[in-house]
Amino acid sequence: MAVSPLFNYIRETRYADLPVAVQRMAERCLLDLVGTAAAGTETPLSTIIGNHAVRGFGAGEGAPRARLLFDGRYASPMGAAMAGGMTIDSFDSHDGHVLTKGHAGCAILPGLLALADAAPAPMSGEEFLASLVLGYEMAIRAGIALHATAPDYHTSGAWNALGVAAIACRQWGLDAIRFREALGIAEYHGPRSQMMRGIDFPTMVKDGSGWGAMVGLSAASLAADGFTGAPAMVIESAEVADLWADLGTRWRILELYFKPYPTCRWAQPAVDAALALRRQHGVDPREIERIEVETFHNAVRLSKRRPLTTEEAQYSLPFPVAAAIARGELAPTDVSGAALSDPAILDLSDRISLIEAPDIEARFPAERYARVRYRMKDGRLLQSDTLPARGDAERPLSDEEIMAKFHLLADRVLGSRRAGALADAVSGLAEAGSVSGLLELLLTGIGQGAAATAAA
Repeated sequence: MAVSPLFNYIRETRYADLPVAVQRMAERCLLDLVGTAAAGTETPLSTIIGNHAVRGFGAGEGAPRARLLFDGRYASPMGAAMAGGMTIDSFDSHDGHVLTKGHAGCAILPGLLALADAAPAPMSGEEFLASLVLGYEMAIRAGIALHATAPDYHTSGAWNALGVAAIACRQWGLDAIRFREALGIAEYHGPRSQMMRGIDFPTMVKDGSGWGAMVGLSAASLAADGFTGAPAMVIESAEVADLWADLGTRWRILELYFKPYPTCRWAQPAVDAALALRRQHGVDPREIERIEVETFHNAVRLSKRRPLTTEEAQYSLPFPVAAAIARGELAPTDVSGAALSDPAILDLSDRISLIEAPDIEARFPAERYARVRYRMKDGRLLQSDTLPARGDAERPLSDEEIMAKFHLLADRVLGSRRAGALADAVSGLAEAGSVSGLLELLLTGIGQGAAATAAA
């Protein structure tokens, strides 16, 4: 694809040009991401990366600077974006797109917040939402293109960096030449980490989105200074031209899924199937002899039964399924802290068998399904239907469910007053002449919640 039409699309699209459904989806994404970020601040990963950003990515004297998400300390915009992306990614509850097998918003939002906080003049609410949408549209297409052209499965930072670079070029008014160079730099330096290594050995490296946010802003900054990059093949290669031909007519942001649970999306069909079976038959977990989960190959690889860290719990299938069965639900606190040593959960987790099912594997990645069987101590065999995860575009969570999830994640961390003010700020953002109030709620430290709420 020639870059010029893409440049014009990114530069010229305004909030009023977005269909109403897309405008509403932008608010939904924003609310879900900031709720996830609030929960993420309680992880050790977030603490470590925040300290690292302030220490290693500080802004020099007179240089632009931006505050860290729910922290209040300053770093360079690149450092703030990196820390924000990793904070959201630290709690695996953010939106995603099935064909990218990954996540756009966890890099786009921190990059945009850094741009807005460092900007010399206030950004309007409409401009913030329009840029958020454009970042998603750019990143999702880049992600689909990368999966179509690269032999390995890369982390999301490999492609969401291009979305961040694009909206930075928009905010800084870069011309078409520098726009092309920025995308080339972002693609070349995006973290092409091997995602399945992070699945097989879950640690804090996770999905690379913090690095994607940092690379995206760095790429645009370098291009602005005249740095050149190799052409971005996920855009300019002839074999992916069709992915870019429907800009402005097909809105990929409407294809997102939203997670009901803070675990890898691949585990969630099994969680839903296990819960449905428990409720349908009124099962007492103590009467289950063995549990069998049939699903697709990549989900079977989420095999950690006794996680020692929240990262291992979030990238496990047996553990969250066991927690859901043991407790009758899967709450945000069930993938960290005391839950990791709960004897009832661990006992059930040890009795789960993971089975790759050819019929389910054939539907992946466009569809993710699972079915669950309970082999009861009294000899009964109970089997669920073959179920998808809730929250796909075809089976979306309702607005009420998204709001309930936000408060479940945010109220405990921020307090109900600040969380409520934040929800109101998101819903009224399109009418806000400035995002200053939203930024105060999002970027002030959690210990300063009352001041942030009053300022907003």
